[in-house]
Amino acid sequence: MKEIMDSEKLNHYLKVHQLENIFNGSLMPYLSLYQVESGECICSQGDRVNYLYVLVKGKVKVYTTSVEGKNLILSFKTPLEVIGDIEYIQGIDIINTVEAVSDVYVIGIHHQWLKQYAEGQPAFLQFLLRVITQKFYVKSKSLSFNLMHPVEVRLASYLLSVSFDETNAQITGRLNTESLQDTANFIGTSYRHLNRVIQQLCRDGLIDRSDGFIQVKDWEGLKALSSHNIYE
Repeated sequence: MKEIMDSEKLNHYLKVHQLENIFNGSLMPYLSLYQVESGECICSQGDRVNYLYVLVKGKVKVYTTSVEGKNLILSFKTPLEVIGDIEYIQGIDIINTVEAVSDVYVIGIHHQWLKQYAEGQPAFLQFLLRVITQKFYVKSKSLSFNLMHPVEVRLASYLLSVSFDETNAQITGRLNTESLQDTANFIGTSYRHLNRVIQQLCRDGLIDRSDGFIQVKDWEGLKALSSHNIYE
């Protein structure tokens, strides 16, 4: 993750996402813009991070790691999203790892300046409230989606989430087959059944499996199959 010293680009993202009123004038000198490359972590589970990050471009995945070293993907996030909000409020270490799926831009603010200039500001507090309640809503919707839809629908939705970002043409619709166990865990099925469903989607011409990757062939067909329910 590297800092981008470009005030014009920073102001652009603040304006696009209507954040000027959230981060008042006193905070402006302490806002920093960072670029995160695909595959790079913004924060890692268990770390002590003193920054609050606002995702303003790109896509990230959120996952947790068990004591045995197994990863479980929890969700995918696109702008506008806040990273480290619960940790900031609770004063705890990072709960889950957040990794860039595409090239990502985030705005970072050190906790010191938030406590000094923003904690008592209604606009900032309302912003945090909206963000956190949205996370609960999305989590509830995701759980319902897993319970109410068959595996082929869940897989189609997952493939759209992990391999598509309408703001970034660099995401080419490929999924490494080494991550299929994580995929099975995420959508709530067995690895064996997931492979059967993948074979069916290949026969239907929606995807192709070769050379260690699953490649999306028919975007519109996957969207129709998923009923446009994407894990985001």
